[in-house]
Amino acid sequence: MQKIRCAIYTRKSSEDGLEQAFNSLDAQREACAAYIASQKAEGWVLLADAYDDGGISGGTLERPAMQRLLADVDAGRVDQIVLYKIDRLTRSLADFARIVDRLDKAGASFVSVTQSFNTATSMGRLTLNMLLSFAQFEREVTAERIRDKIAASKRKGLWMGGTIPIGYQAAGRTLVIDETDAKTIRTLYDLYLEHGTVRAVAERAEEMGLRSRRREGPEGRITGGGVFSRGHVQQLLTNPVYAGRIRHKKEVHEGQHEPLIAPDVWEDVQRRLIEGAARTRGVASSGFRSPLIGKVFDETGDGLRPSHSRKNGKRLRYYISRRLVTDGAGKHPDAWRLPAPQLEQSILRAIRGHLQRSTVMAEMLPQMEANEAGRLGAAITTIAATLSGSAAAANLRGLVAKVNIAPGRIAISLDPTTISERLGVTPDRIAEDALSFEAPFTMRRRGVETKIILGTAPRAIDKTLIRNIVKAQTWFDAIKSGKTYVEIAAHEGVWKQRVQQMIGLAFLAPDIVAAIAEGRQPTGLTTEWLRRNPLPASWEAQRVLIAAL
Repeated sequence: MQKIRCAIYTRKSSEDGLEQAFNSLDAQREACAAYIASQKAEGWVLLADAYDDGGISGGTLERPAMQRLLADVDAGRVDQIVLYKIDRLTRSLADFARIVDRLDKAGASFVSVTQSFNTATSMGRLTLNMLLSFAQFEREVTAERIRDKIAASKRKGLWMGGTIPIGYQAAGRTLVIDETDAKTIRTLYDLYLEHGTVRAVAERAEEMGLRSRRREGPEGRITGGGVFSRGHVQQLLTNPVYAGRIRHKKEVHEGQHEPLIAPDVWEDVQRRLIEGAARTRGVASSGFRSPLIGKVFDETGDGLRPSHSRKNGKRLRYYISRRLVTDGAGKHPDAWRLPAPQLEQSILRAIRGHLQRSTVMAEMLPQMEANEAGRLGAAITTIAATLSGSAAAANLRGLVAKVNIAPGRIAISLDPTTISERLGVTPDRIAEDALSFEAPFTMRRRGVETKIILGTAPRAIDKTLIRNIVKAQTWFDAIKSGKTYVEIAAHEGVWKQRVQQMIGLAFLAPDIVAAIAEGRQPTGLTTEWLRRNPLPASWEAQRVLIAAL
């Protein structure tokens, strides 16, 4: 007779009563064990392992005992799962389908001791699906009822649980002020009203030794007690609970607890935060963080928008084609990604050069009177002077009307209103043709990043590439003397693969090495490119390949 190894699975959704000597899980196990004993003649054998999930909903399969049971089924250690009721296994039809699929693959099955039907027949499976449908329906209705109760309670201003905000303690269905932590919250609000930025508040709070509340989790895990990060400060400054209110999703209701911060003060802080956020998207306190926002367009008419990344803890700003954001970089290899400071400085230099030309005054003001020449000339010189120094970014935004970028060409249009105001003349006197000009440029590409260099590009000596060529030549000499890759790698303190990847640099044509030493190599010729693109042995083939970069 074939032995059928049986595992009993029990579950209870809530933790109520689990502390009792004989609880619901014990009752389920006892009933299942009796059923297995009744099937002894059929070869059923009860396994010693217990699979009990207490206090866990049947709406998810992320249950410790359930995962352990399914793993044992997959491993072929269980032939039959015995349940008190089908909904102990799951209350989700989707999860049930996944469980049945795993059981079928393992050649196992399950049985309910209180719901006897044969799942091998179509009628049995229909009955089973109906039972599970009602189980899922019951779970969803219960969840809706709980959500509705929480929403109704919050509309009445009641505290419905969750992480207790610092500065308060829970007292039933309301909150009471904890004066020890309340001082910290009031200090953070005062610091924001004084300094006006979240960053400054976080830095000042750290200097003052302010710390977040220490909390002990259910398993004894300690969290908190550290310095306030900018994100944490932002969350505290925008939490309506401190103004005596209760938030529920997107709605905010008047709470029944005492406000820790006066509501009018809290509203003032929210207004300042919103204004500050609007400034930091395009404007910093000392000028525009991205002064060309909304003014730069590429050859397709696509606007360039501000973006940033972080490298080694530093924030790097860029202007990127909008389609890189909407469609992804992979679809648009020709899109622009320009380092913001370098682009802004290039445009500043171009405008200064345009305004410093000897003929610019006559071109801008063709109807200029003779007695105006001195004053207007001085005004143009002043405008050019404002395009350097700390205020250059703010002045750049006011002067530029539009920038169009295309390969090899950048077209800049100055704002006629700003120019007329700076010159002290009416706008109709300005010849707008003189406010638009083009400047040729060269491009240097590094990965996805492109740098614009107006005029003649200065020589850029790649010291890293030169250093790696010298290393490769030294390593090749070592190989000729009988050393192995492993010995060279050990001596240099690098991986053997690194030596193998870089050794090819020792075979570069002499004229290519000379060009690299003088900074005349193509922009794309870098150590990384050479590492990923093995060079041909022929020097002539090398020249053709590199010339195409």
